[in-house]
Amino acid sequence: MTNSASTAFDVVVVGAGLSGIAAAHYLRTQCPERSFVLLEGRDAIGGTWDLFRYPGVRSDSDMFTLGYTFRPWTSDASIAEGGAIREYIRATAREEGVLPHIRLRHRVTGANWDPATARWCVQVDADGEPQAFTCRFLFCCSGYYDYAQGHDPDFPGRAGFGGRIVHPQHWPEDLDVAGKRVAVIGSGATAITLVPALAAQAAHVTMVQRSPSYIIALPGRDAIGRGLQRLLPRRLAYRLVRWKNILIATALYQLAQRWPRATGRWLVDQAERYSGAERRHLQPNYGPWDQRLCIAPDGDVFRALRSGRASIVTGQVEGFTPSGLRLASGERLDADIVVTATGLKLQLFGGARITVDGRPVQVGQSLSYKGMMMAGVPNFALAMGYTNASWTLKAELIARQVCRMLNYLRDHGLDVCVPVHEGDAGETRPALDLQSGYIRRAAGELPRQGSRKPWRIHQNYLRDLLALRLAPLRDGALRFGRQGEPVR
Repeated sequence: MTNSASTAFDVVVVGAGLSGIAAAHYLRTQCPERSFVLLEGRDAIGGTWDLFRYPGVRSDSDMFTLGYTFRPWTSDASIAEGGAIREYIRATAREEGVLPHIRLRHRVTGANWDPATARWCVQVDADGEPQAFTCRFLFCCSGYYDYAQGHDPDFPGRAGFGGRIVHPQHWPEDLDVAGKRVAVIGSGATAITLVPALAAQAAHVTMVQRSPSYIIALPGRDAIGRGLQRLLPRRLAYRLVRWKNILIATALYQLAQRWPRATGRWLVDQAERYSGAERRHLQPNYGPWDQRLCIAPDGDVFRALRSGRASIVTGQVEGFTPSGLRLASGERLDADIVVTATGLKLQLFGGARITVDGRPVQVGQSLSYKGMMMAGVPNFALAMGYTNASWTLKAELIARQVCRMLNYLRDHGLDVCVPVHEGDAGETRPALDLQSGYIRRAAGELPRQGSRKPWRIHQNYLRDLLALRLAPLRDGALRFGRQGEPVR
């Protein structure tokens, strides 16, 4: 059990969400001699799945891959609602003995690497009081969203709107949509989730989109998974279903990359057939997987559109009127409630300022090493998931790799590991290679990736399995050293 008065640890994990709990599990099981603490800025664990409480919130990946390898997801619900995921994370933390290592309301505000001591000094706002922690290794598992606020454009006329305006990131518990006209601004995963959930109660829901997104209907429950769970031992069934879903998702992504026009046409054909909506409202102006696919479990959004309880309007929102929205086309849309599902704000490290020997890390100019570390930043890792698959798949690989590095340092009497970029990494681009609005808005704040390994980030679990589980640690880029000595 972690001493609540301790501030010196081998490892500080930032964040107690999906990634942080995975990190804690692997630290406990693979590095049992290492002391560690999870610092969570909010007053509850669960991360994204505790923060978002809007109607219909659910997983955007199947639960057999979003769930942990070490704790099988036992339901046959492939796409799970947010409350079930939140409880799954909490139950995992309890059963894995992680809870004593978590300190809530401990928000990391900064961290400095001291090469003389080979330690990080971590500045923390501990429930309003400043506190300093030290650690040998800093593992950031706080995701890349700004939990304080989402992207909420200041549309003209907003103050004069006579109804209520809400952002999904801060959904009010007292909001009653029964019998109301609701306008949802946006067409991303959040909007696609909200529309059918709101349409079940509202008089009518209109999704107002600047441009369409690709939507794919998937079964809400996994029939094959249900059958395997009945016939086989739980863990074996879970592994088989997990690998089935990994391979299907990988195949779909590869199809979209190799034959984008055909894949895009197929997706739009399906959406048009199931929804009954006009094709112009369903045809994106980008290729499949240039942005993340939106999942409609059991085609719920298509059913809402076909029933007439929901509709789509495509056009640029020019501003608010006292009774609703005004589009650039001149069209006016009356609404009692407007939901600004306009996206998220990107924020790395939970907003903490990272420095090395007092010098700020220029994140936007740093090269990402295997999608988990940054060149020139010692004893530091960042848990980042996939953009085309489950977040947990990559987060677990990174957590296991961190443990592998810690054990290597121990076994060889070393103190420091740091990626060093020498030579040509090839053409660089942002680490998150998507065209989503929140990525484009913050492209300069993201680490960069090269076109050559180990600086290239593969959105491919099978490749990462080789790179992070089987490849040698000493690959020429990852260097090691002792306290006060140069790395080599």
